[in-house]
Amino acid sequence: MNARRSNIEAIGLAIAGFTFWVLTDSTMKVVGRSHLSPLEILFFLGVVMCASLAAWTGLHGNVKTLRPRQPGRQFVRSCLDLGNNLCVVIALRHVSLTLFYILVFTSPMVITVLAVLVLREHREKSKILAIIAGFGGVVIALDPWGGNTPGDWIGYLACMTCVACFSVNMIWSRVLTQTESPESLAFFSGMMMTVSGGIAMLVHAEPIGGRLLGQLVMMGVFCAAGTLCFYTAVKHTSASNVSQYHYTQLLTGAVVSYVMWRELPTVWMVAGSVLIVGSGLYIAWTAARVGKKEDEVFEHPV
Repeated sequence: MNARRSNIEAIGLAIAGFTFWVLTDSTMKVVGRSHLSPLEILFFLGVVMCASLAAWTGLHGNVKTLRPRQPGRQFVRSCLDLGNNLCVVIALRHVSLTLFYILVFTSPMVITVLAVLVLREHREKSKILAIIAGFGGVVIALDPWGGNTPGDWIGYLACMTCVACFSVNMIWSRVLTQTESPESLAFFSGMMMTVSGGIAMLVHAEPIGGRLLGQLVMMGVFCAAGTLCFYTAVKHTSASNVSQYHYTQLLTGAVVSYVMWRELPTVWMVAGSVLIVGSGLYIAWTAARVGKKEDEVFEHPV
């Protein structure tokens, strides 16, 4: 009973974390309409993230978990994360929040392809069909034959670059998590955003008013809250169980888009998102099934 309650609480924390990240992206979209450069925006995101993670680990007496064991590899991964976040800021300036999530949710498919090519993971025909269906969902969501595409090529290119950076980052992170803590990975990424944004602001910095500063701080707080909820959820259940709920961002993103900008998803966007989500969930389910079988073999060797 306690295990079941812990699992339910972990799922609640996961959904809360993903919702906080939607609020992060929403605030970033609002801030992105200002005169600030993407690096300036990421500077404030990095500062608040690092401060929040330092405070969190300090309260729990785990400050040492922030220290990287392999700084060189962490630097490479953080550069990928920086590229990903830069593209997020740019993409949100050119596409709706709902379409942004539809496009970036192709990352599980790209990660699966990379895992086969780089990590030599097992390739299944059903998984290949799921990947094809997912990419087909992207085409449907964009509705290229309708003549009224919900965005522009800059936004689409930024989303695809975001997916590429994120997917390679996740493959690289699978290797790094063998020696690095999740808190260290997040903290190092925050430091990279802080340093890169700080250097950019030394070259040229735009004036920031009180309202904009409040929005920037709020963006960082939302991101830090989402990160902490996610880490806490992973401590109480498996990562594969938590990851299944990141698709709730499509729903919460659509709700926020309507409330803030009166943007409604098109029929084609809904149809495409169903294919993408179905494909992603199938890939997650097969990965969880393989992991369970490997655990059973490990626990009960022949």
